[in-house]
Amino acid sequence: MAGASGIGGRGDHHFDRRNLDWYIDRAVQALVFLGGISAIVFIIGIFVFITKEGMGFLLETVDFQEFFTSPYWYPSDEDAPEYGILALIAGTASVTGLAMVVAIPFSLGAAIFIAEFADGRLREWLKILVELLAAIPSVVWGFVGLTIMNPLIIDLFDVPVGLNVLNAGIILGLMAAPIMTSIAEDALKAVPDRYREAAEALGATRWQVIFRTVLPAAKNGLLGAVLLGVGRGFGETMAVLMATGHAVNLPTSVFDSVRALTATIAAELGETAVGSDHYQALFTIGIFLFLITFLINLTADLIVRGIRKS
Repeated sequence: MAGASGIGGRGDHHFDRRNLDWYIDRAVQALVFLGGISAIVFIIGIFVFITKEGMGFLLETVDFQEFFTSPYWYPSDEDAPEYGILALIAGTASVTGLAMVVAIPFSLGAAIFIAEFADGRLREWLKILVELLAAIPSVVWGFVGLTIMNPLIIDLFDVPVGLNVLNAGIILGLMAAPIMTSIAEDALKAVPDRYREAAEALGATRWQVIFRTVLPAAKNGLLGAVLLGVGRGFGETMAVLMATGHAVNLPTSVFDSVRALTATIAAELGETAVGSDHYQALFTIGIFLFLITFLINLTADLIVRGIRKS
């Protein structure tokens, strides 16, 4: 009887452990599901909020064509306020474009070295350094542009002001380079080794393997990295606010001071009356930024998914 009782007790113990593991597994699945759904809910909630605050202004108060084609942004003029964001769009695009000119060679070169040349401990240290660069707050980069790059540009190029497109483009390029490097390195490592081995078997040199085999095979992932860098550029606020000069201006050279869309929202939203036309205009800019960054990130995600399926 005692032996039978012992066997039954061990069976109940195993049964209870299986039940506990099943409940834990279900609980973890539920938490992961809620985490994923909450992200979608938050994004939809943010879009609904900014749309509610700004869409009425765009449809009822200001002319749609004037809003996007006029370079004059004078919302505080009591007699005849003007709400044109063309100069803000041009400022954002010029800074982001120059940032990509700076970031793409650096990030692609770093990704190639980490993925194809660095070995063992060196590779791990370089990846850690790249991640540390990505973790630097944007306001710190802004201080670099304000206190270091500003006088340096004035001295080197003999210009009156060093807070301009060149300053912000360099700072933003250095900010975008780490995330682009990480994604580009992942894309290069995803290329199967048999591609490299086949090219080497045909007598290709190390550089020929990289430029004629690895890079073409990883082009979708590299393009996705560039697009994510562009999205980072469009969405950056503090560093751009501090390094551009914050002047409403259609730039004609890299030495012109400009104002970005994000910086305009950050600088003016706290000074406007809730519900005023100026307040709604800033939220309309937010809608435009949301749609642009969403399309950029969606395109990058579709490209990355395409390389995974191939």
